[in-house]
Amino acid sequence: MTSSKQNNNVELFRLPLWKRIFDIFFSSFAIIFLSPLFIIVSIAIYIEDRGKICYCQKRAGSNFKIFNFIKFRSMYMDADKRLKEFAELNQYEIENEEEREIEFHNIKVSDDGILINDNTLIDDNTIFNDENVIINNEEVKDENLLFGDDFTVVANDFAIFQNSIKRNSFKKLEGDPRITKVGKFIRRYSIDELPQLLNILKGDMSVVGNRPLPLYEAELLTNDEHIERFLAPAGLTGLWQVEKRGDSGKLSAEERKQLDVKYAREFNLWLDIKIIFRTFTAFIQKGDV
Repeated sequence: MTSSKQNNNVELFRLPLWKRIFDIFFSSFAIIFLSPLFIIVSIAIYIEDRGKICYCQKRAGSNFKIFNFIKFRSMYMDADKRLKEFAELNQYEIENEEEREIEFHNIKVSDDGILINDNTLIDDNTIFNDENVIINNEEVKDENLLFGDDFTVVANDFAIFQNSIKRNSFKKLEGDPRITKVGKFIRRYSIDELPQLLNILKGDMSVVGNRPLPLYEAELLTNDEHIERFLAPAGLTGLWQVEKRGDSGKLSAEERKQLDVKYAREFNLWLDIKIIFRTFTAFIQKGDV
């Protein structure tokens, strides 16, 4: 892996010359060779639902560089409206229904900081230390509290509540009504990804590398041991896309992260060629890559 250092001693990834040359030749040839398919898909998308042929989404690539990630449009132009109309098609319910219910306790405090009214969580004799930790109430002793204008809540409970919202913010749909007929086809065969050849030619991505992540997802990996995955090329295909695990062939999120880090540490020309070959093999076999 090639890297450079800034003044703050942070090592940044720098794409090796051999990889950039390979990317230019590969993407140029692929764009020319696949140009008839580009034209056919573009016409089909426009005929079914007039509007933009492609759409761009902000993604985080190498060194957390944000760029416009290009894909063929596979959803209707009024996708958000359709989602609201067919929200009941959501195939997932809120996860972990047995999680304890979050209790927001009403509380008022006088100008002198004295508790005026409360419920069973807090009483007039409740004593806090400097870090808002209860030190004399056995029911919730040692719990960190968060205070709003008219409520207080145990910090750990609120964290569970926030995670529940985050998990259910990006729900998968069975028979998603937002996806066009053409969109279903090009998604099935990963044809919707082909415009990323333009990203490769521009230098935003590489043919092989770790997949660029949506910003909300990338932010979750900036403060842990997986941040190393950004010190590698951002790619059209990668190591975890061609790996299979178990009978279902599916990888867990943790396994994908580990493979991203592994690629960042070990990538080389022969590994890239091997991944490209396995990608084509999986495509021919209609694999999910």
